[in-house]
Amino acid sequence: PPGSRLWMGGPAQRPHRAHPGEGRGGAHQISILRGRVRRVYEPQIDIAVPAFGYKSHISIDRRHGIIRRQKVTDAAAHDGARLREGLIDPSNTGSEVWADSAYRSAETETKLKAQGYRSRIHARATRGHPLSNAQQEANRKKSRLRARVEHVFGTQQTSPGGRMVRTIGIVRARAKIGLQNLVYNIRRLVTLERLAAA
Repeated sequence: PPGSRLWMGGPAQRPHRAHPGEGRGGAHQISILRGRVRRVYEPQIDIAVPAFGYKSHISIDRRHGIIRRQKVTDAAAHDGARLREGLIDPSNTGSEVWADSAYRSAETETKLKAQGYRSRIHARATRGHPLSNAQQEANRKKSRLRARVEHVFGTQQTSPGGRMVRTIGIVRARAKIGLQNLVYNIRRLVTLERLAAA
């Protein structure tokens, strides 16, 4: 039905195989979207949009911009569960968690509060309930600080080989993205040492 999600395979996928007779088990999701009807007598159009690829979830140090924790998932995985899967570094002295609205859920908010963290996760609008002006202003203020994590992704995107993950399977993608995160940390450490020496 329109608006539903159809899973091909499942979230835990085996790597792609090039051998004949073996299935392609890539992690992907197909969203069935409702098309626009131009005239009353024309039929409704449904469009299938697959979600391929991988997501890199990182936790950074707010003061220094160093990646403290990372997690790589397939593109169809929901972002909200990543905070509950150990993405937050318990040795970090900060008590606030900044994230975009994809990480917000009642379960995440409850768990953060139980662990002694203050949630600074963006508010999210729902169907029929848009954000109030106060919530939009609060999201703007949070974005100023949360933008630091976007600088990490921007640096990785502009680095050679940072735009594409040309691997087969999640294991190799985790290795490649993990190495990209390591290289970022080394480059960031060199920058911080240079600034401290000046």
